[in-house]
Amino acid sequence: MIGLYILGAVLLFGAFKFLRGVYYIRKAKALEAEIGTLNAGTEAVEAGQKAEKAAAVVALGFVAEADLDTENPAPVPPERTAVLDAVRAGDWEAGAAYIEAAGKDWQERMERVRPLAEAAAEDDAWLLAWRAARPSDPTAALVDADTAIMVAWNVRGSQSGSRTTQEQFRLFRDLLVKAQEAAHEAQRLADPADPTPYIVEQPIGQGLGYSHERYGELWAQIVERDPKVLWSHISGLQYWCRKWRGSHELALAFARESAAAGAPGDLLSLLPLIAYFEQETDEDDLAAETFFKEPEIVAAVDAALLDLAAAGDDHPGTARIRHMLAYLLFWQDRDEQAVEQFRHIDGYIGCVPWSYASSPKSRYLYARDWAVGVTTPGL
Repeated sequence: MIGLYILGAVLLFGAFKFLRGVYYIRKAKALEAEIGTLNAGTEAVEAGQKAEKAAAVVALGFVAEADLDTENPAPVPPERTAVLDAVRAGDWEAGAAYIEAAGKDWQERMERVRPLAEAAAEDDAWLLAWRAARPSDPTAALVDADTAIMVAWNVRGSQSGSRTTQEQFRLFRDLLVKAQEAAHEAQRLADPADPTPYIVEQPIGQGLGYSHERYGELWAQIVERDPKVLWSHISGLQYWCRKWRGSHELALAFARESAAAGAPGDLLSLLPLIAYFEQETDEDDLAAETFFKEPEIVAAVDAALLDLAAAGDDHPGTARIRHMLAYLLFWQDRDEQAVEQFRHIDGYIGCVPWSYASSPKSRYLYARDWAVGVTTPGL
């Protein structure tokens, strides 16, 4: 009988513990739900505040999120739009005249070649007709080579190496070999003073992995013809970055050498800014809010501001240097100067530093709206 009492007591105690456990589980779930409700409420308040601030920034004349252009760094010139429409309709002569109008302004020549190459990478019927009509035309050969590079890069995609398949890499390499042949043909046909067919080979060397010695020989061909083409320096910096064929030290050394070679207004001061940005992007242990405030980076930004003032708005690289300056000035807490740059570039964010983010619009709006908020009383 005593055993039954003991058994009953044990069962009763177990039942009590079970019910008590159920009680605490229910209480915990209720508390969790309550916390979830509170968090949701907080998020809703924060979202509302963010929307109010965004509306206030737009009311000051800045572009709304929905209207930001993520494809271009600046407004597309109407002449370029008309030429692209013409070549897509089969009028290759319009494309030829457009590029030739750049004359010996090699930076501008590349600025005109690239959009036509991008168009031909989608549909090259007009380019094939041009090459058939003028087989020895150096401009047609240049566009053909750049188009081959665009096709190769489209196959590879913009993902990191770990997210790119072996099949993509194989096709990428095969297509770059063909692009290399096209670039060498363009070099053979070109005016001996023209560096652009050699500039076109730069991303080929980057993708195929030219040795440092071989890439140096290609670089010598470019600077012998024109040492100050901004396009070539930006492309060269990518080769020397750690993510491709170099290191942070080599990239920064190249960037500093480029900047030192430039006169006020050449905008080669952009190169160190990109080198520092690439390093911060690549190294997980670097914090933008402290790294970009390093004295040498502040000095590089100051030099770029002076360079920009000397260049004016006619230089094709003006928009790109303004984008980098806006971003770095924001991180340096130089918000008034950042806002000045944001007013120039606002609406067009299709370039570095915004394009490196998974959400370019979010990166841009965070920096722009913060700087505007800090410098606008009552916002």
